[in-house]
Amino acid sequence: MPQSADKILDHELLFREPEYQELFRSKKENFEFNHADVKVAEIRDWTKTKEYKDKNFAREALTVNPAKACQPLGAVYVANGFAKTLSFVHGSQGCVAYYRSHFSRHFKEPTSCVSSSMTEDAAVFGGLNNMIDGLANAYNLYKPEMIAVSTTCMAEVIGDDLDAFIKNSKQKGSVPAEFDVPFAHTPAFVGSHVTGYDNALLGVLKHFWDGKAGTAEPLVRSPDESINFIGGFDGFVVGNMKEVRRIFELFGAKVNILCDPSEVWNTPTDGEFRMYDGGTTKAEVEAALNAKATIIFQEYCCEKTARYIAEKGQEVVVLNAPVGVAGTDRFIMAIARLTGLPIPAQLEKERGQLVDALADSQAHLHGKRYALYGDP
Repeated sequence: MPQSADKILDHELLFREPEYQELFRSKKENFEFNHADVKVAEIRDWTKTKEYKDKNFAREALTVNPAKACQPLGAVYVANGFAKTLSFVHGSQGCVAYYRSHFSRHFKEPTSCVSSSMTEDAAVFGGLNNMIDGLANAYNLYKPEMIAVSTTCMAEVIGDDLDAFIKNSKQKGSVPAEFDVPFAHTPAFVGSHVTGYDNALLGVLKHFWDGKAGTAEPLVRSPDESINFIGGFDGFVVGNMKEVRRIFELFGAKVNILCDPSEVWNTPTDGEFRMYDGGTTKAEVEAALNAKATIIFQEYCCEKTARYIAEKGQEVVVLNAPVGVAGTDRFIMAIARLTGLPIPAQLEKERGQLVDALADSQAHLHGKRYALYGDP
């Protein structure tokens, strides 16, 4: 044995022991069907040549680790932004495990999401039975008030029809007929996580505004003075959403936040698990149809949703995230124009303090540059 109670080796040294080297060799020959060591050495030596260097530097574009994920990730984000809503991904368990771990690692909070657990048989015959059983289990085990359904590659490749599947599931008694199950097709091989965010948010709005998949009368818009706000796929939503709400409160404006996961990813560390916390309520979603206008951050995050809202008769203002004084000014001015309210004195004061602080910082940096390099 290379290791015992009296001989504890670090993994780096342990895996160099003869037993492990033989294990790796056998695995490589019999299971991995990899290139021979001679071929690997040949390629490794070639990467050190001038020919390889010239080919490498001849590239005109290169993206390393792009900040891009697949559509269902954005759909899971959206589901977490609505009150007592459970995200249900029609696909395999492995995919859903990734979405959960991604958000849990980023926000350091448990992220709830269930799967229809499609396997090989469902990939051949379709996932209707998985949907029927999955919705029933999710509804009875986790007691949500809404289940938001999205898809993965497997369900999209075989062409599963979510609308028909959900209606069939209701007929089978998986969930009550009047239970809200908005859905969105989110093929992971098209677009990215922001595309999935857009599709899922559009699916929720269409569900409530257009008659709940044909099971109710479409809502009729009755314009009021409220403003809708959509923050987009924001990795800093926990802090940003609090500030957005504070700004609207300083104006005294009535705002409908569409998709707000800031509370579910910022629960107290008191030892109590909260599967559902905060989020946009159904009543707020329905009331949002009557809003005067909608402000959207991240212009590429809600392209379809923005068009849909505009078609309902609202003014849509698309801004980028307000990073810096200029971006924040555009956001503040948009609220003032849409509401007709004056800019709060508190915001004017904070802006002046920020500008002064930036000026002091620039002067300090200029002084350091002069000390290092002399007068430019």
